[in-house]
Amino acid sequence: MARLFGTDGVRGLANRDVTAELALGLGAAAAQVLTASGDFSERRPRAVIGRDTRISGEFLSSALGAGLASAGVDVTDVGVLPTPGVAHLTASTDVDLGVVVSASHNAMPDNGIKFFARGGYKLDDVVEDAIEARLGQAWDRPTGDGVGSISTETALADRSYIDHLVAAAAPLKGLRIAVDCANGAASDVAPLALREAGADVVVVNASPDGRNINRNCGSTHPEQLQAVTVAAQAAFGVAYDGDADRCLAVDHTGALIDGDQIMGLLATAMKEDGTLARDTLVVTVMSNLGLILAMREAGIETVQTGVGDRYVLEAMRAGGFTLGGEQSGHIINSHHATTGDGILTSLLLASRVVSSGRSLADLAAVVTRLPQRLVNVKDVDKARAATDEGVAEAVRAAEASLGETGRVLLRPSGTEPLVRVMVEAATEDQAEVVAYGLADVVAERLAL
Repeated sequence: MARLFGTDGVRGLANRDVTAELALGLGAAAAQVLTASGDFSERRPRAVIGRDTRISGEFLSSALGAGLASAGVDVTDVGVLPTPGVAHLTASTDVDLGVVVSASHNAMPDNGIKFFARGGYKLDDVVEDAIEARLGQAWDRPTGDGVGSISTETALADRSYIDHLVAAAAPLKGLRIAVDCANGAASDVAPLALREAGADVVVVNASPDGRNINRNCGSTHPEQLQAVTVAAQAAFGVAYDGDADRCLAVDHTGALIDGDQIMGLLATAMKEDGTLARDTLVVTVMSNLGLILAMREAGIETVQTGVGDRYVLEAMRAGGFTLGGEQSGHIINSHHATTGDGILTSLLLASRVVSSGRSLADLAAVVTRLPQRLVNVKDVDKARAATDEGVAEAVRAAEASLGETGRVLLRPSGTEPLVRVMVEAATEDQAEVVAYGLADVVAERLAL
């Protein structure tokens, strides 16, 4: 059977895949694993639960809280709060478990559940597996004073997170920023944090109704932000996703600044001020080769991981690195956070613009993105993608033709019978020719 937990918790269609029953069970199972791994003889374990603005988050949060409390955990429900806000509370307050109900950038009908361990880090695979193994198993239920309580606290949670964000930023007085909150969890706290830091903020898509999260807005649909940034004569714009753990930007001309460019400009700034540990940036294999080449030119090493911010964070913690992220805008600065934080990223961007006296367009120019072509080859035996000699020979030939200014990446899908062929090259034409040539080989050699 497929593993319940994916790279970012449990996720699926709300009330079909991610049900109240599942949330109740996960809450109780997580509590059992938590209490089995710690000493709670002197006190009860404590958990904090937050969610994004999806309507399904209300019943799922309630079910999770019920599951946790039924197993003896005292629960504080902080309501709508960005995922990194819950991680911050888990790290900065005396709680043992953080829980977020969110499907991040997914469309409204989806939802998900993810956990943070004490200290604010996502759970290790082995802990997630232990929680999954407990689901549906008989257990010794507490009674009487043994059950936990559930309380609600939103204002203090918001205040703690906003203060944390503002403390990371330089004074932004006079800087006009356009902000797209995706009608998600950032809708209240992001404008407040930016304004308290001194910025003049133009806000769009900050009126969540439970159904409009990520709908034609936010980091997955930046077109409105691009127009608003230019019309408002803002210095730049930023767009978050539904749970605000990622951030993309738009310069004053409306040009999109992706996560690779954001990482590049932040890495060079941190190298200058001596805060980029071991002069190293952690990226995934999907980061554009242009970022790798730019960092090499700037004297910055890059470490590449598999796709997923959890793998970026694992590499950062293992190597003691301080900056990493993904092209999608998940960016982790370990000086300030234990997970990707879109609002923090926007404040750090704004701080760099102010301290440098340069435009975001100028700063982002440190990275020249190479043309990229991605082709999905369907109905193939993806399991043989890494072992078929004909495919391997075609990849070697492609890499030789691209030389230092291009690369090839073959990625089997995790959920479908397809292989993704990604090629970066010096020109659009070269990327397209090489990608489709490789795709033909993959289709022929790995046909079902």
